[in-house]
Amino acid sequence: MERLGGVDVARGLAVLGMITAHLAPGAAGDPWPRGAVQIADGRSSALFVVLAGVAVALLSGGAQPVEGAERARARRRIVIRGALLIPLGLVLELFGAPLALILLQYALLFVLVGPFLGLRARTLLAVAAVVAVVAPPLVFAARDWLVAQPPTGFEPLTDLVVGPHYPVGVWIAYLLAGLAVGRMDLRSPRVRRVMILLGAAMAATAHLLSWALLQAGPASAGLMRLVTTEPHSSTAFEVVANTGVAVALLGLCLLAHDRAPRLFIPLAATGALALTAYVGHVVVVGLLGSHVVWQPRDAIWAAFVLVTMAFCTAWRLWLGRGPLERALHAASTRAADLGAPQQDAAAAVGR
Repeated sequence: MERLGGVDVARGLAVLGMITAHLAPGAAGDPWPRGAVQIADGRSSALFVVLAGVAVALLSGGAQPVEGAERARARRRIVIRGALLIPLGLVLELFGAPLALILLQYALLFVLVGPFLGLRARTLLAVAAVVAVVAPPLVFAARDWLVAQPPTGFEPLTDLVVGPHYPVGVWIAYLLAGLAVGRMDLRSPRVRRVMILLGAAMAATAHLLSWALLQAGPASAGLMRLVTTEPHSSTAFEVVANTGVAVALLGLCLLAHDRAPRLFIPLAATGALALTAYVGHVVVVGLLGSHVVWQPRDAIWAAFVLVTMAFCTAWRLWLGRGPLERALHAASTRAADLGAPQQDAAAAVGR
């Protein structure tokens, strides 16, 4: 399927947003523009996962999902990609960057998405909505129970599912929402306008409802935990709000890129090399030391953003697919093709 430049632009914004959340000075409550760093915090990583769902949809046919042997091959490619990201995520942890890394959760989401490839957009949206509502209290309860237990050595594994930053038990809702979006006709101007309006309405409604509930009575810790939209709270309200922002932003990026593609070349290149850019910035942070995170400076943040965009643009224009993207594509495609002849033969015998 032909690449959608607007998706790359949105993914580029997600990568730069995560760099901003990690390295930009400022915090919630600071005067503008220092306080703007909270806009990136939480939302950029959620956008990254929603766009992963869109990518999964495009890899499996987009608005016209593949079926039969082609779907099986697409499923193998996607699951193998996730499996290959696991050792990369483990290596990345060794650099000791004081960051909440998302790569292992991202990998696990790719491994888990296989059974959902055949579902229609409406069904996917319904499943994502159920997960967004039901999963948070279950994940919070499981997290509390695990904290009360003596150490078992399995904490790194359980943290992937119910941990405090990107619990897969909740964040799979983002992936399923993105998969549903990717099953729509993203080339249609009407679909893009609906995405912008619906996404904005979702985000505004979730934030307003959260605010109203918090204002209605005493803000107990239990109530805050369930209805806040604070970054990485993983409540139903935050999931709906972040998903709305992601969908609206994707719609805007698709429209804007089609109107002025040259203007967005650096962002689109960064999005096309998203894995390379993300891994690269984590490695550099680890090599420079924790002070770049705990003592953030405008100059360092700006350097990370500008160098990332310049590197990705140059590589994309001269060499095409990014180094990590190229390796992942080649390995997953070859591995997925290994079992194809036997499966196709078995299918032929069955017929």
